[in-house]
Amino acid sequence: MTEEKKNGCCCCGHDHEHEHEAEEFETIVLTLDDDSELECVILGIFDYEERSYIALLPANEEDGEEILIYDFKELENEEVELNVIEDEELFNKVSKEFEALYVEEE
Repeated sequence: MTEEKKNGCCCCGHDHEHEHEAEEFETIVLTLDDDSELECVILGIFDYEERSYIALLPANEEDGEEILIYDFKELENEEVELNVIEDEELFNKVSKEFEALYVEEE
């Protein structure tokens, strides 16, 4: 007996959905300085020293090496404001907090 691979599943050969197929993640689209757009997966929103931060993974990033972290503020009408963390020392502390919260130890 042979197995067919359809919809990323190698089980029954029928064309239907399975719970173990790819999960959907919440995304956000950033408009960059050159007016180009970058779609990112939201890895998490977390607090550090009374401020909120958001960790993003560019959707086109295959190996997960480039994680973007921004200062995060919720505005009205489901809009958000993201600001670059300009202070290098603060950025390093926020990055360590993100790792402590979201990165599994190997």
